[in-house]
Amino acid sequence: MSGQAVRLGFTLAEVLVTLGIIGVVSAMTVPSLMQNHQRKTYVTQLHKFYNELSQALTQYQTDNNAVNLKEAGLNSRDSANNFIKKYFKIAVECDKSGSPCFAETYKKMNDLELTIENGANGLYTLTSGQSIRVGYTSGAYTFLVSIIVDINGQKGPNIQGRDLFEIFIYDTSSGWFIDDLNPEASAVSPLSDDDRETQFTTYCLAGGIDNYHGCFGKILNDNWEMTY
Repeated sequence: MSGQAVRLGFTLAEVLVTLGIIGVVSAMTVPSLMQNHQRKTYVTQLHKFYNELSQALTQYQTDNNAVNLKEAGLNSRDSANNFIKKYFKIAVECDKSGSPCFAETYKKMNDLELTIENGANGLYTLTSGQSIRVGYTSGAYTFLVSIIVDINGQKGPNIQGRDLFEIFIYDTSSGWFIDDLNPEASAVSPLSDDDRETQFTTYCLAGGIDNYHGCFGKILNDNWEMTY
């Protein structure tokens, strides 16, 4: 060693510089990681409800020996509610004010305030934690049932496209499917990618106080990823 000192550690200045670099990198990356994790959590909860709904629709049609949902009996608002009550585990059935299933107010991603439009019935909190509002159409649109779902109930952030979505059940000669709102009232096939993108930019990122749709189709387009 010829008398030279052996250095066994780091100086205080070196340690402080290293910690400072780690702190800067963490400050830059941790928020992004947390946001991505939260997006994945939202999508996982939404996908769980989607899967449960798909299984329930299949079972409903099978149980009634029918070739489509209308023949199985899904042909009115009351039948839509009976379907939910039979094939989902209900924790709470709420009054038409939405309480205690839904939060008092919701927002769009552009900060426009939304209020859940409630009917006389059809509002539930499921034992799995989601809150849903069930609607039925007998008009020009070809979807049978619309469902507004808050994937974590009254918990925040209560923002359309994050924890609040509207999905639609269609019934066709070739079978049922679940999609976003079709912009053409008479169309029955699943939406095209372009149609979903249009609905997303027009009604999810923008739109009015009574537009709850447009976000679900974007997630379908992006293979169950929340890229916005």
